[in-house]
Amino acid sequence: MAYRPTRYEQVMKASECFDVRARKIFGGMGVYTGEKMFAILLDDVVSFKLSPEDRQAVLSMEGACIFRPAPDKDPMPEYVVMPQRVLDNEQEFLSWLKRSAEYARSKSRTAH
Repeated sequence: MAYRPTRYEQVMKASECFDVRARKIFGGMGVYTGEKMFAILLDDVVSFKLSPEDRQAVLSMEGACIFRPAPDKDPMPEYVVMPQRVLDNEQEFLSWLKRSAEYARSKSRTAH
């Protein structure tokens, strides 16, 4: 598996205000703010790490589901595959990306 360069560009451009970097994971890319991963790009899919409340909101949208890196792998319950309508709407995409990055950063602060 791989990731779509257009999705990579979309995520990296939208997260310019965060200290981000990307590295390979699951044959795709993981996007990190500081040391915390908040997004996974795999094929044409973008998955965000979300708070329980945000997760429920996104999972109520058509096309959203819990991220699973491969059919034979366990799901990653904090990561939600974002629906196409979010990927296609720049403002909505940016809003969810920010929530994801902020949630990942807050987990970093509370972990110590």
